[in-house]
Amino acid sequence: MPVTEFIKDVDAKRIVIVADFTAPVERVWDVYADPAQLARVWGPPTYPATVEHHDLAAGGEVHYFMTSPEGEKFYGGWRVTGVDKPRGFEFEDFFADETYAAVPDLPVSKNVYEFASTATGTRATYTSTYESAEALQKVLEMGMEEGATTAIGQVDDLLAG
Repeated sequence: MPVTEFIKDVDAKRIVIVADFTAPVERVWDVYADPAQLARVWGPPTYPATVEHHDLAAGGEVHYFMTSPEGEKFYGGWRVTGVDKPRGFEFEDFFADETYAAVPDLPVSKNVYEFASTATGTRATYTSTYESAEALQKVLEMGMEEGATTAIGQVDDLLAG
């Protein structure tokens, strides 16, 4: 499993996930820059993702949904706020309805994804900051830790294949 740290800091309203991959930074970047690859890793294995729109540029949006084992669809999106190819990008991640309008009573996170070269490949640092400790707690109760950890594990599988 590539995830080496999962840090929950309720006081800072933040989650930091650190993962190490045995692939160069540019290859890890491609996983997020290519909608077909992103779809293979964004949802946890039991909730596969479908990426319907992908514009990974400052001011762009990404629209996706995850499908439960029972066939229920859960929609979400990104509002891309910054891109530093291939070192990372920033975005707001939000829960959405089927038209990709944000659902106002569900948490929004501000995310910074950073990719740095290491002696063996790439260290990815995924930082998600929430509006409140309650919002952070809500996504943790929704299974965010297990979902994110298993989804990031799929990145390792994709890079190996």
